[in-house]
Amino acid sequence: MRFAYADPPYPGCANYYLTENPDAKEVNHVALIGWLCADFPDGWALSTHANALRDLLPLCPPDARVAAWCKPFATWKLGGKATSVPYTWEPVIFRGGAKRKRTKRCGVVCRDFVLASPPLRQRVPGEKPAAFSWWVFSMLGAEPGDEMVDVFPGSGAVGKAWRAWCGEWDRTGTLFPTEAA
Repeated sequence: MRFAYADPPYPGCANYYLTENPDAKEVNHVALIGWLCADFPDGWALSTHANALRDLLPLCPPDARVAAWCKPFATWKLGGKATSVPYTWEPVIFRGGAKRKRTKRCGVVCRDFVLASPPLRQRVPGEKPAAFSWWVFSMLGAEPGDEMVDVFPGSGAVGKAWRAWCGEWDRTGTLFPTEAA
C-alpha cells in the first residue's frame, strides 16, 4: 500500500510558520485534496483545524471520514479573538486504507479518535506526537513494507514515527519515542 499524510499550514495560518519559512504562503487545499485523491488511491489523511472543516469536507469524496485528535490540555487565550471554549481537538480527514485486520500496535487502539498530548517542546508549530502518527497509520491499516509519503515533513516527527512503526530503531537507540509513554 502507498499512502500519504498531509499536515499543511491550516487555512488562514501560514503566518505561524514565517519564523521557519519567511516565504510561507497559504496552501491551495482544493489542489491538495485533488492531488491526494488522484495520487494516493490506497489512502490518505489530512490534518486541519476545526474552523476549516466546513470548507474542506465538501472538497473531499463522499467516502472520506473525519476523525478527531483530542488533546487532554489546552492553552486558554485571553483577549483578542479569545473564546470561552478552547479548541482541544483537531480534525483529521482520511480516506481509504488497507482492509487488513486491525490490531493494537505501538500502544494505539484504532478508533476514530485519539487522546494524545502535543509535544511540550515543538520544533515546528503543529508538530505531532508519535502516538498521533501511530493512530493515523492504524486508521489507514498501514504495515511495515508499505510506503508512507509525508507531504509536509516539517520537524520530521511523522517520518520518525513511521520508522518506529515499521520496527526500525531510531538513532537515539530507543525503539519508541518517549511521547508514547
